[in-house]
Amino acid sequence: MRKTEVLILGGGPTGLGAAHRLEELNFKDWILLEQTQQLGGLASSEIDDQGFVWDLGGHVLFSHYDYFDRLLDDLLGGKWINHEREAWILMRDRWIPYPFQNNLWRLPKEDLDTCIKGLELISEENGSSNTQNFDEWIINSFGPGIAGVFMRPYNFKVWAYPTNELTSSWIGERVAQVSTDKIISNVQSKSDDIGWGPNATFRFPESGGTGSIWRELGNRLPPGNILTERRVIEIDPNHKTVKCDNGEVFGYGKLISSIPLTTTLRSLTGHRDLKLAATSFKWSSTHIVGIGIEGTVPEILKSKCWIYFPEETVPFYRATVFSNYAPSNVPHPGKQWSLMCEISESPTKPVNHKTVLNDSIEGLTKIGLLNHDSRIVSTWSKFLPFGYPTPFIGRDEILKPVISDLQDMEIFSRGRFGGWKYEVSNQDHSLMQGVECVNHLLLGEDELTYFFPSKINSQGKTA
Repeated sequence: MRKTEVLILGGGPTGLGAAHRLEELNFKDWILLEQTQQLGGLASSEIDDQGFVWDLGGHVLFSHYDYFDRLLDDLLGGKWINHEREAWILMRDRWIPYPFQNNLWRLPKEDLDTCIKGLELISEENGSSNTQNFDEWIINSFGPGIAGVFMRPYNFKVWAYPTNELTSSWIGERVAQVSTDKIISNVQSKSDDIGWGPNATFRFPESGGTGSIWRELGNRLPPGNILTERRVIEIDPNHKTVKCDNGEVFGYGKLISSIPLTTTLRSLTGHRDLKLAATSFKWSSTHIVGIGIEGTVPEILKSKCWIYFPEETVPFYRATVFSNYAPSNVPHPGKQWSLMCEISESPTKPVNHKTVLNDSIEGLTKIGLLNHDSRIVSTWSKFLPFGYPTPFIGRDEILKPVISDLQDMEIFSRGRFGGWKYEVSNQDHSLMQGVECVNHLLLGEDELTYFFPSKINSQGKTA
């Protein structure tokens, strides 16, 4: 059995952030276990057989932290491409700038009238702050018209759960909120209102996709401390040991886990109550479909970053013009381009795994992003069993005691799925959860990101 003071599970941004911080503090007694061959987790990138680069989803880098920015500057130097976000919604055969609620004037008259009537209704009622779930928050914020035309169908496609099964506590900076007067003014003037949100500008690596960031961070860590292809099958908190599927056993003093919380709970020896709690968590899986096309990107897509699709006739909820992020995302820049689609799945929203690729190509053709004569030179798909941690109703009431019980055992579950808080699950949040956990263990500092997400998301950048 190999022993270490700090054992880290998972080589994504959280685990790598923890390892990096340990090294910064000159703490050498640590080991990181990763179940796959490469580091990066859900922030990884892959290269298909034809040489096209694909991220595991439409990752966009923006930051709430100076620490995160400094680290990325150091990792890739000046090898970045800076973008102004150009996000669109394609529905009713019309292009509508994102966010939807700011740009209603582009809708067909029937939908526009429905949305405006709903806004007038909530204005007359002066709104209601008594929101028990995300659906009620939508109604109170935008009225029944916008809810029915866009918010409900789109969010079901993203989350794979109905909006009335989600809490509203995660929203924060995630959904654009504007006044009814502003919305109606935009309609009257037929003015596009764009550029909202924390990712109005973002940067992307010149080559290698988002995963190049995390590969570089992994390369800077002591190779002997990082062990890949080690899948955890058992955690014994009484003896402080972790067992992997290859039979190896690791002893630890403290355990930082960024693997899915449900996996951690089910891996515990004993603790039937915590194993039972694992059955209460909800999440969605994600299918990523990549299409490489011969030729130049169509004029209509040349400056677009990503596109949202609320209508159920289109299988994916978002498509990214991935070749626009970096020319090197295709093997022959200027002669090829690429589209990446994302499809959610849950027990409430099943997906046919055998047809998801062809269904996506048919959907792209149906809405005109591909032509019938488009020459597809590469197809790629990836199924992510864990895509988004769902902010289901009752989540916090279950999560809080589970995290507390684990910490009593000196198990610190953090990260996108380790901490199960969607509101702090971006790459910057995830890395900082690892960093702050180490700061807590070694320096006694508070973990602001995980325990105070609304504070982190509402304030300016933190050091």
